[in-house]
Amino acid sequence: MVERAQNAAQASGANRRAAAPPPRTPRASAMRGTYAALDLGTNNCRLLIARPAGDGFIVIDAFSRIVRLGEGLSKSGQLSDAAMDRAVAALSVCAEKLKRRNVTLVRSVATEACRRATNGGEFVARVLAETGIRLQIITAEQEARLAVMGCHALLEPGTGPALVFDIGGGSTELVLLDDNIGEESDGAPYVGDWFSAPWGVVSLSESEPHIGDDEAQLRAAYDRMRARVSEAFAPFAATLKERGFGDGGRLLGTSGTVTTLASLHLNLPNYDRRAVDGLIVPAESMRALSQRLAGMNVSQRAELACIGNERADLVVAGCAILEAILDLWPAERLSVADRGIREGILRSLMAHELRK
Repeated sequence: MVERAQNAAQASGANRRAAAPPPRTPRASAMRGTYAALDLGTNNCRLLIARPAGDGFIVIDAFSRIVRLGEGLSKSGQLSDAAMDRAVAALSVCAEKLKRRNVTLVRSVATEACRRATNGGEFVARVLAETGIRLQIITAEQEARLAVMGCHALLEPGTGPALVFDIGGGSTELVLLDDNIGEESDGAPYVGDWFSAPWGVVSLSESEPHIGDDEAQLRAAYDRMRARVSEAFAPFAATLKERGFGDGGRLLGTSGTVTTLASLHLNLPNYDRRAVDGLIVPAESMRALSQRLAGMNVSQRAELACIGNERADLVVAGCAILEAILDLWPAERLSVADRGIREGILRSLMAHELRK
């Protein structure tokens, strides 16, 4: 829901670079005010606060915290009390930042965990009562389009079809773009089709655990993960084949999985967004890294730089999803984006203001 900050009850390290400027905001420099985008996903709570600058925006504050809102959801069908408490605590920090930064316009969205949970509506009401933040539970299609709007500028130059994907905590969105047709009204490439699978790093890890006493058992578990995701992708694979897009093309990924693997590809001692955002990596390198991690246990993965304890248990599920995507769309290279829904929200908010 888009909110004028003065009309919303708001309770209580900008370390991100501004996203590439939206292609159709020539008057952004004339805009005033501060804008915010909040994305509450199945695994993470992320906030971005920015001001218009030139043809784009400058990030003035940011926040990200792993909350695992969807923990246990695949078995119970509900958000647990502990998960909701973690999310509310993170959202309280966001609310304080919104207040302190005098945000003019904010949109706060919730995705797959809240879509699937039978108590998702109750949780949204609790968030409003305790933090003043009005969460909007968006559809999978809205989520996919926002992700594309936020990161499509990083697509490898070229023509013809491209696939953009977002591996989330509870779902994975696939968006087929065809720039031969033209652009959407927001300046993004034409969306030819989209697909949402109910597997993200949290939901897949819980439903098909990556467990085993030795490397052989771990790899067998990983193969089961990939098979489950491939089965979910089958309807979209058939659609791509029918439309003549089975040979792949340009590929762009936005998720913690791809940024983590890109960091490993670069042998970074610590995560560096400046080195990762916009990087183009050979697909075979991403496959090799995925296979390497699939043969490790949690403790071994936690020792690797840029993974650590927070991502060690979930990263393999992301690898399984990524390999299933590479099977579906056999690209030679993968463009990596450390941007997505929040940047898409900011662009849409600013475009809306310009149209007024």
